[in-house]
This record gives sequence, C-alpha cells and structure tokens, in this order.
Amino acid sequence: MLISLFYKSNNLYLFIISFKPYFLYIWNMIAVLSADLLSSSTYPKELLELTIGKLNREFGDLSKLTHTPSEFEIYRGDSFQGIIYDPSDALRLALRIKTAVNSLHLENDKINRAFKRQVDLRMAIGIGSYDFKRESILESNGQAFQFSGRTLDEMKSDGRKIRLKTPDNNINDEFETSLLLLDTLSEKWSTASAEVIYYLLNEFKETEIAAELGISQSAVNQRKKAAGWEAIDVLLKRYKTVINQHFSDE
Repeated sequence: MLISLFYKSNNLYLFIISFKPYFLYIWNMIAVLSADLLSSSTYPKELLELTIGKLNREFGDLSKLTHTPSEFEIYRGDSFQGIIYDPSDALRLALRIKTAVNSLHLENDKINRAFKRQVDLRMAIGIGSYDFKRESILESNGQAFQFSGRTLDEMKSDGRKIRLKTPDNNINDEFETSLLLLDTLSEKWSTASAEVIYYLLNEFKETEIAAELGISQSAVNQRKKAAGWEAIDVLLKRYKTVINQHFSDE
C-alpha cells in the first residue's frame, strides 16, 4: 500500500494506492478564527454594546473583501468564530478585527485620542481541513475548527493574545516566535496607535489616515512608528508567503 499526501489549491489530497482500486480523499483547506473578549464581565454596558456593534460591522465589511466571503458568528455574548476561505488572509483579517476593537474607548476627547486600551481579544487561527459545514459555524467541524478552538482554550492559561496552529510543525514553530513578538509589541499600543494600524491594514495612505482622523500626516507617521508598523508589515508579508507556499499553488 502506498499513501501520498499533498496540498494543491487550498485542498489537502490523500491518495491511498493498493492492490484494490485507489481512493482519493479531498479536504478543503481553510482558516478558522476563534476569539473571545478579555475580561468582558468588567466592561461597562455602554462599552460592551459599542464593542459588539463594532465587531458586527467589521464582520460585514470583511465578508466583502475576499473571493469567497468570510463568515463570522458571535456566541455567548463575548466570543466569536469565523471561517476565512483563503488561509493566507487570516492574519491580516485577525489584526484588522483586533485593532478595530483596540481603538474603542468611551472618552469624548477627539483631540487627544491616545487612551489606554479598554478592549482586547484573545485570538487563535487554525488552518486545516473541514469535514462538514452547517448553517451555523458553531455546528461545523473539522481539523481547522479543532486547531483553532483547542489553541484558544490553551491560551487562557498562558496569557497569549494571538496564536497559529496548522498541520505543519515547522510553520507552527516559526510563527510561535513571531506572534509572541507581535503580542509584546501590541501590548504597548494606545487606542490611537491601534487606530492608525487599523487604517494601515485597510491600505490607507498616511495622508488619507490624517484626513480621516483630523490630524496631521506627521502625527500619523509618529503613531505608525510608535506602533511598530514596519515590523508588522514584514510579518504579514512573511505569513502570506509561507501560507501560500504550503497551502496553495498560486
């Protein structure tokens, strides 16, 4: 018997060849993002409502960005799970969601926007196959769901904010280190820093961000540097390259 396993076009193929006719199993490769709000029980009602509203708007916007619309579902009031059909987009979309809520605050000062972050997320990206998908994401199952859900559970005891789990241990080891550094970097963000990173993730230019926020371009540039955007951009490019090499033939 000969068993062969390979990836092509976001699919995982398994050939089993024996004296009997061969069998071919195909699993679609997807990314599943599981997340929960940190310390949400301490949020004032107004902040929690603001956060849930922001998440729902982001989910709606994200569904329009990819060839196959991503799908997200909030459950328990402070957790959500989503499917991203192109795994190479998963880290950028995860950071977009993170920075969207990191930038929220209840202050009314529109000039000084650099407040301490009041909202944060714990997020786990799982890349793998899925066995079946039902109308509710929460009732779907497969390798990607298991990787994401189990990794999120493990993170509750070690203080990590974002992690990646794939079928490839070399990829896991590489991004275990780089995402830990990202955790360290993002811990220093103010709401103003997160806001600028959010717009950069949406491919706004500095002048466009300045107009959106009503500040100078130099102020945008300062916040961009303080937030560590250059390192984040390098990480995103590396992630996309590695994931495309292993889980896509494009």
